[in-house]
Amino acid sequence: MDLFDANLKDYQDKNAPLPYRMAPKILDEIVGQEHILGKGKLLRRLIETDKVASVILFGPPGTGKTVIARVIANTTKGYFEWMNASIAKVDDIRRVSLEAKDRIKMHQNKTILFLDEIHRFNKLQQDALLPDVEEGNMILIGATTENPFFYVNSALVSRSNIFELKPLTVNDLKIIVTQALEKGFGNKKIKMEKDALEHLANLSDGDGRRALSALELGVLSTHPDKKGVINFTLKVAEESIQKKAVVYDKKGEGHYNTISAFIKSMRGSDPDAVLYYLAKMIYAGEDPRFIARRIVICAAEDVGNADPLALVVANSAMQVAEFVGLPEARIPLAQAAVYIATAPKSNAAYLGINKAIKDVEENPTLEVPKHLQNPVYEGERKMGKGKGYKYAHDYEGGFISQEYLPAKRKYYFPKDIGFEKKIKARMEELMKRAEKEGL
Repeated sequence: MDLFDANLKDYQDKNAPLPYRMAPKILDEIVGQEHILGKGKLLRRLIETDKVASVILFGPPGTGKTVIARVIANTTKGYFEWMNASIAKVDDIRRVSLEAKDRIKMHQNKTILFLDEIHRFNKLQQDALLPDVEEGNMILIGATTENPFFYVNSALVSRSNIFELKPLTVNDLKIIVTQALEKGFGNKKIKMEKDALEHLANLSDGDGRRALSALELGVLSTHPDKKGVINFTLKVAEESIQKKAVVYDKKGEGHYNTISAFIKSMRGSDPDAVLYYLAKMIYAGEDPRFIARRIVICAAEDVGNADPLALVVANSAMQVAEFVGLPEARIPLAQAAVYIATAPKSNAAYLGINKAIKDVEENPTLEVPKHLQNPVYEGERKMGKGKGYKYAHDYEGGFISQEYLPAKRKYYFPKDIGFEKKIKARMEELMKRAEKEGL
């Protein structure tokens, strides 16, 4: 390294953005992604033994894709080449390919190509990578925020190990911010309020880079007090991350009050209130899966058979929200929540199952009628199990009166609303037939 290179490195170490300065250099410094980097996990073993084969890392921004690449670059004995697909051309790939082959011929040394934003390469560019990856002339590490099974050449995908990175947890982000406070600002004295730390961690959407950038912005823009201490308050955190805090503690009263209001607004058929409380939860960083589960439960409990499609809509929204993630997940969640809010309501099935469970608890030994029992062995058939059972489809309208439940218990009382009104009319018709048939 000459004097100019040394000056450049010294300048970068002092003036580079905080996320770059705090980037881990070894595996043990990486926070999060335990499912792929924990002790004994495949990717960790490959890095530790310098046996990394072609891999594609995909996940949301700020989750550690480039960090993992830097760690590999620091630990491998091979030559590491950096490239960004948004500006690279086919000629750049050919150059790397030729140099990789020369390196093998002259030094028996491997080349690892890190290709950031690989999804930005078109088919022609991706095809240009394939021969060298296939022949082992170079090892590809692709990074993308998109699903590689949709955006990356299937031939490249089939020749690569695919690792999905998850959004960093709130606890992960707290650790990252705390480490940066201790090591990232030199001799600066910084005091961060607990609420400010919570706010940065909750509002960074699982993005470590975003959390560190907001932290740096707040520190650099806040004047020290008379004692030379930079007080990083909640107000500073709100300005830095450009989102105001809402009264919403995920483990406290704000959380339970908001979800309670959300559910009761769906039950009470107020779509505007539903959208407000949904927006509040999303804004505060609530897990969309938690919200989706509440919508599904409300569809079954409060809409029920007044509109059986409500449960289908809610379940579909839950699956789509899981598939697309935030911020787009807000759209199917809103659609489903509004559908539930505006649908006719019936809790008849909910009340019925609760009443039946209570009955079972009080009368657990109620015997199944003999004609409904299943004769597994011939001896059981001789004992009368299953004898006299009438197969409903053999009779008019698919119905025949017979005893299904002893003691004439009744749990389900359909209401005169929505589709359940039709159910009620049908059940009344069947009961009249049963009375005529003497049951």
